[in-house]
Amino acid sequence: MNYEDKIQKIVDGFSTWFEDENLLGLGRITDDLKPHTAMFESIYVNKIKLKNRVIMGPMGNVNMADEMGKPSQKMISYYLERAKGGVGLITSGMIPVSVDDDPSYGDTDATGIFPRLDTHRSTYSGWRTIAEGCHAYGSKFFVQLAPGMGRVGNPECLTKKMKLPISSSWQKNWYIPEIPCRPISDNKCKKIINKTAQAAADCKALNIDGVYLHGHSGYLIEQMTDTAYNNRKLGRYKHYQNFGIDMIKAIRKRVGPYYPIYYRIDLSLALQATYKDRLSKEKVLKSLHRERSVEMTLDYMKNLVSAGVDMFDVDLGGYENWWLPHPPNGMPPGTFLEVAEMVKDYFDSENILSNVGIKVPIVGVGKLGNPDLAEMALRSQKCDMVMLSRPLLADPDWVNKVYAERVKEIKPCIGDHEGCLGQLAIGGHPHCAVNPRTAFEDVYTEELPEVNTPKKIAVIGAGPCGVTAAVTLKKRGHDVTLIDKKEKAGGMLLTGGIPKVKFEILNYIDYLNHQLEHHHVKVLFETNADETMLKSVGYDIIITSTGTKPIIPPIEGVLKKHVITAVDFLDNKDKYADYSDYVVVGGSDVGCEVAHLLSYEFKKKTTLVEMGPYLMPKTCTSNRHFMIHHLNQAGVKILNCTQLKSIEDKYIVLSRNYSKTVPDPTQTWTPLLSENIINPFKKKIKEAIKEDIIEADLVILATGASVNEVLYERLKKHKTAKYIYNIGDSFAPGRVLEAVKAGYKVGRTL
Repeated sequence: MNYEDKIQKIVDGFSTWFEDENLLGLGRITDDLKPHTAMFESIYVNKIKLKNRVIMGPMGNVNMADEMGKPSQKMISYYLERAKGGVGLITSGMIPVSVDDDPSYGDTDATGIFPRLDTHRSTYSGWRTIAEGCHAYGSKFFVQLAPGMGRVGNPECLTKKMKLPISSSWQKNWYIPEIPCRPISDNKCKKIINKTAQAAADCKALNIDGVYLHGHSGYLIEQMTDTAYNNRKLGRYKHYQNFGIDMIKAIRKRVGPYYPIYYRIDLSLALQATYKDRLSKEKVLKSLHRERSVEMTLDYMKNLVSAGVDMFDVDLGGYENWWLPHPPNGMPPGTFLEVAEMVKDYFDSENILSNVGIKVPIVGVGKLGNPDLAEMALRSQKCDMVMLSRPLLADPDWVNKVYAERVKEIKPCIGDHEGCLGQLAIGGHPHCAVNPRTAFEDVYTEELPEVNTPKKIAVIGAGPCGVTAAVTLKKRGHDVTLIDKKEKAGGMLLTGGIPKVKFEILNYIDYLNHQLEHHHVKVLFETNADETMLKSVGYDIIITSTGTKPIIPPIEGVLKKHVITAVDFLDNKDKYADYSDYVVVGGSDVGCEVAHLLSYEFKKKTTLVEMGPYLMPKTCTSNRHFMIHHLNQAGVKILNCTQLKSIEDKYIVLSRNYSKTVPDPTQTWTPLLSENIINPFKKKIKEAIKEDIIEADLVILATGASVNEVLYERLKKHKTAKYIYNIGDSFAPGRVLEAVKAGYKVGRTL
């Protein structure tokens, strides 16, 4: 099997990987391989020695610096928390080195959202503090240098600065394809290369341990070094390798032979493997059909080592298939271990050594948060090191807990991207859905404030919000009772974790229940709380976190027996496995996940109806595009701009907009813009309404949820306790992110 066939097989496998029970099991957090010895072996990168083989990956530390780019206390505390947690090597998020050359980087006044090295010497002290702090805990610190964003940068530079975004050639901007990106000249390329080398020299002078080049997933370095983007006809940089090689040589010249240079690369953009025939048919995609082959990438990597690169991490994909380099909750554990192994085998066969005569470490990336999986990857030599990004946001003590054989205490990532990647486009900074202290270490101390006068507190509802509140209150010294009508903690996650692709939710459910046991929280499961029972105990404080209830739209036929809610379907899915024509109403996350389950697990014909123009409009692009792509791959009939009018015994009646201006609901190569950004090229959706009839013997409603505040209102009316708080989804329907933060804040302050 040749390389391209291997890439095709890997990408195709992302559709049905969960059918392999062994692979599915690797996504569960286990400690069968303890003690985890391979993970804690030291390793050399160039001349520096790392104490273990765990790397904290770059997590886009935007909005964590002042306007000039000096790292703030928030950013400093964030990194030092992970260093204290035992990580061998910490890498920063993307740090611009040529803001003046890429107008998409900065705001109108030359400031921006990124930490920087290139603005003023006053930024240096922040970087020194981070490096010194990491060293105090025995961790090394590398800065990720990004010479430019190019075509994947913010296109508002056109409206705010009257400047076109840049790229290697004339290209379409990713966010707004109607905006062209202009090619940069060879002289500008040399200027950017020299600025990158200067930034590397600055890093060395600041006692930072190495530099890390952002050469993957479609940023400017890749635009210059991948033939999908580089269509230059003249000059030195028409050859896809020269820009990257010249950059490494320039860095090596400035920092000397013994300063580590780490390079992030994708083995293939995998556009052909992802889109197949669509690559030559879709207007935006067809200009990218000349992607760099695996053979070309391997040859380029070999030459990069000759120029001075000491280490690589390697994955697949770019912005047009963004779920690959940023694997969401539906992607398999150990996503790119096969890719790392391909590179290791090539390097071994070619006897490729670094400029100091040692093997070049290849780092495995992609959903390696199960310690046994990470250990297995190292023992089997699929990779030389493992990169953890989101798992270290969820639990900065991941490494220390594995070493101490306290794996059950690891707080697991749930892969929703809402606290980390999803923040980059909406003006936030990276934090975490399951860890309320992540990137708030400067606000919340690790030690909880003790209480002077313990209170008797009831928490009603054992979802993420209720459990977080109960455990936090208990740790502070309160007398806490957690009450829930279900048999264990998890709340709506017990339902949400039923689709196989949501395997990470099961880890989090296990964690929540272990926390209750570990901290000796009094629990009353399978108990319906009411005002009489609560009043009889005499609680000082009652906290209601009772979640939501499904919204049932007022549609003719909605009460028929073959009409159920998505919650009812998921909780009793085997009961509904033998129907023929399924219709899911509602293109939210829940509706799409139900349609995915029907298509892949049940192998059933499915129609998905959404009244709006887009599916999952509020969801992080990576997760959204993954789901839409695989629904399309499975043949799900997606009807957007379509309203359900009535439900009959064997069919439904729809009012559908057939206008050609209706957006393609299967489009996954251009993102939805944030609602506060105006796209002047966006076409107005016209109406061409026709009535449709669709066969349906089971109709599943995923039409939203409203607050379930009935108990709270009753408790408030009867003054059941002196203080009553309503938090989480029963206050405002949200995500795990908001629920956990609410539970932690209330638990920390009462």
